[in-house]
Amino acid sequence: MQNLIKKLLTQEELDAIVSAIGEAEKNTSGEIQISIRQKRWWGERKLNIDEIARSEFYRLGMNKTGKKTGVLIFLLLEEKKFFIFADEGIYSKVEASVWEKIAGGMSSQFLKKDFHHGIIQGIQETGKVLSQFFPPGEDDVNELPNTVNVS
Repeated sequence: MQNLIKKLLTQEELDAIVSAIGEAEKNTSGEIQISIRQKRWWGERKLNIDEIARSEFYRLGMNKTGKKTGVLIFLLLEEKKFFIFADEGIYSKVEASVWEKIAGGMSSQFLKKDFHHGIIQGIQETGKVLSQFFPPGEDDVNELPNTVNVS
């Protein structure tokens, strides 16, 4: 785990984030993942945060969900930026203002230096949105691992 990430989140907090993903996904066919980076990679120096999040979304294989229902919460710590990226199945049904509201709630926690609860709040709110539009089906399976990707 990178130094800045270790300062902001303990292993127990990372485990709680993973648990929150599992709980949120119980009520939806959608998939949620978290990616936390200390800094942008060299080849990304000219990209915007949303472009980096999109690239990370594809790198993690989140575009391969059957109904295009993946959501990535991507954090770039050194720059104090984050972005919520939703796949096309979700983006076509959920207004951008919904994601902005979720991001606003997360930002409020981050400003208090409460990264753990900010991320969990984002997961919980994302799960609520996904459950409204993408309830779990009888054949629902967990298509992506419930992990926090740290680099």
